[in-house]
Amino acid sequence: MTAYRDQYASLFNEGRNVVVMGIANDPVEDLASWLKDADFPFVFASDAANNGATYTAFGGGLRANNMVDSRAVIVVGPDGRIAGVIPQFRQTDPTAYEELAAIVDKVTPAPEGE
Repeated sequence: MTAYRDQYASLFNEGRNVVVMGIANDPVEDLASWLKDADFPFVFASDAANNGATYTAFGGGLRANNMVDSRAVIVVGPDGRIAGVIPQFRQTDPTAYEELAAIVDKVTPAPEGE
């Protein structure tokens, strides 16, 4: 997720009018601590109390131990609607960032001249 953080400005058009949220079934306290320590500029949602049901509703799969396969990533556009979902974000795959950037660009195009 650090690569994700480090590419934030270019991927998310400086975060302009878009919310990017990762869903995991880690406990809220663990996610909050990780976000703070690593200075992530996006949101993680915990699905721990829901046993992965929220994650699977967005297309993610669960392992035999009910842990998420990988984090689902949801992009919420300026209108407050879900602009796109990546059910299993492959954080080590550079093409995953291209896919994410395309979703963000669809709802928050960069200003002319950029």
